[in-house]
Order: sequence, then C-alpha cells, then structure tokens
Amino acid sequence: MEKIRYISLNSTSPYHNLAAEEYLLQQTKDNVFMLWQNDNTIVIGRHQNTAAEINQEYVDSHHVNVVRRQTGGGAVFHDIGNLNFSFIQNIEPGSKEIDFLKYLQPIVDALQSLGVPAEFSGRNDLVIDGKKISGNAMMFYENRVLEHGTLLFSSQMADVANALKVDPSKFDDKAVK
Repeated sequence: MEKIRYISLNSTSPYHNLAAEEYLLQQTKDNVFMLWQNDNTIVIGRHQNTAAEINQEYVDSHHVNVVRRQTGGGAVFHDIGNLNFSFIQNIEPGSKEIDFLKYLQPIVDALQSLGVPAEFSGRNDLVIDGKKISGNAMMFYENRVLEHGTLLFSSQMADVANALKVDPSKFDDKAVK
C-alpha cells in the first residue's frame, strides 16, 4: 500500500485552502488526503460563467466569498457545515483514468462505519436515500491526479439556495435536510 500524507487545514479561508490544494498538487510529489472547510463561499468550476451561477446581490449583502477551483463541475456553496476532502496522488505516466469510485469508496466506507447509509451514485456523487450529500470533481496535472469533493452535513440550505442561481426545487428533490 502506498504511503499517504494526511493534512487537516485549520484555515476556513477559501483562498488559502484552494491555494494549498494547488500547491500540493503542483509543487510536491506527496500522496495526500486533506480535510478542510471554507466559511461562506461559492466555489465556481473551472469552465463556469460566474455571473450565470451566483446571486450577486445576495453574495454582496452577505459577504460570501467567490472563488474558482481548478476542476470542472458545477458551482457549490461551502460553509462550516460542509466538510471538504481532497485526494492528491501520483499516477502512472500517461494514465488518465477517471475513476471516482476509487477515491469515494473510502469515504463511503468511513460514513457507513459511523452508521450513515451513504452510497456511491451516478458518475461522481454520494447519496443517502437517493439524496445528494457529496459532489466531486477530478483533474490531472502531469503524472498526478486531484480528486476532491464536498460532504454536506449541516449546511444552511437557505444560504445555499439564495447564494446560487439554482431552481429551489432542486434542493427539495436532492438535498438532505
């Protein structure tokens, strides 16, 4: 089994946390598992149009940070009720296999060991009773991979719905209360 370095970031600054993730990916050769939290932040995917994703008036009036991450995928809202995790690993040269289950199965196993009936679903989500609790994204950099995701456990759903330009019924259907 490969050695993996565990890092728990104490900062809740999205600028610090995403910079740390980028630094570890690009400037080290360590295999890393990192846990971190951001305070009131919208994290925009690499290819998204920020203006189309956020409620600017709400973001301004509630002092919500807006940052862009290196990976693709949708916009997400982070607060202290959301735990983020990152896997950064070396891969074989030329290997670009997208395998979310490889990285998410240990998260599922940990949750299930705590009595949480989490399951892997779709391409890159974790769910409980069909309701999404985790979204994930992945990217490759040279001979390394970054897989990171969110783990929703007690976020303020009203803030999520108000900060993002999303149909509120989406939360009723997929989010865990």
